[in-house]
Amino acid sequence: MTEAGVARSAITADSRTVPDADSSGPRPQAIGRGEARRKEQLISWGFLAPFMIAFVLFVVWPLIHGVYLSMTDQALTGAGGSFIGLENYSEALSDPLVWQSIRNTLWFTLLSTVPLVVLALVMALLVHTGLPGQWLWRLSFFMPFLLASTVISQIWVWIFNPEIGAANELLAAVGIEPIAWLQTPHVDLIAIVIATVWWTVGFNFLLYLAALQNIPDLQYEAAAVDGAGRWRQLFSITLPQLGPTTVVVLILQLLASLKLFDQAYQMMGASASETSRPIVQYIFEAGFVGYRFGYASAISYVFFVLIVIVGIIQMIALGRRKEIR
Repeated sequence: MTEAGVARSAITADSRTVPDADSSGPRPQAIGRGEARRKEQLISWGFLAPFMIAFVLFVVWPLIHGVYLSMTDQALTGAGGSFIGLENYSEALSDPLVWQSIRNTLWFTLLSTVPLVVLALVMALLVHTGLPGQWLWRLSFFMPFLLASTVISQIWVWIFNPEIGAANELLAAVGIEPIAWLQTPHVDLIAIVIATVWWTVGFNFLLYLAALQNIPDLQYEAAAVDGAGRWRQLFSITLPQLGPTTVVVLILQLLASLKLFDQAYQMMGASASETSRPIVQYIFEAGFVGYRFGYASAISYVFFVLIVIVGIIQMIALGRRKEIR
């Protein structure tokens, strides 16, 4: 056999034994990538597992168990526990104290949200525009927010004291008769609003101040070159740039105001009038004072549905606002 024939025979033999590159068999590189991807997924689930377990134990399970409790006559003492269906919900929807407490909560939310947004914006603008002693103003504006609710409540209980309180001293200085702030219906809710605004406005102030510092100075310089004054710059540059921050402040403030309980209960306790008792306090009293866990759970879920409705309305309003822009 010639050398050319030997070469052809070797090539033919090699082609029979070596698999084609285009064959359907799995490639070692593809297998390696698949194993690496599965390992990454297992590692990811390993990191997520602690959070998922905690989420199920402390969020999902309490929600499910709360729905079950709301359909029973379970008491704090351990008595009851029989399934009664929707009787608790029917009683809650027909209970005038439930609706009065919800109205009080919504009224407090309205009265507190507006000044907490406007005052925080004004305070941030004053500090940002170069108010002398900025570090002192920042500290004084934000310091109350760092205090505990018990401290805040005790401070304002003394301020609203009808005999020796500073609030009535200020009223007397302008010729107004003293007021029993925490004992007078309708006035007591105003007192809680004043204390809450003083306590929490510092957080909103900090958010607005951070947003103001992120506005480029070039925009103000260009506006000044075009002849725009301070007020024109405020309404044409500053306020539009603060739109997203205002949305965040409103959402956070609405959620915080709807959960009103600490300062109201600590300032007035069980003596809260029907015109000032928030819904969360009424739920607390129904469950831990009246020992009716099932009924308190039903009220809480009624209130939860109302919060969801408010959230949906807010989202729709914000969506329409963006469409208009």
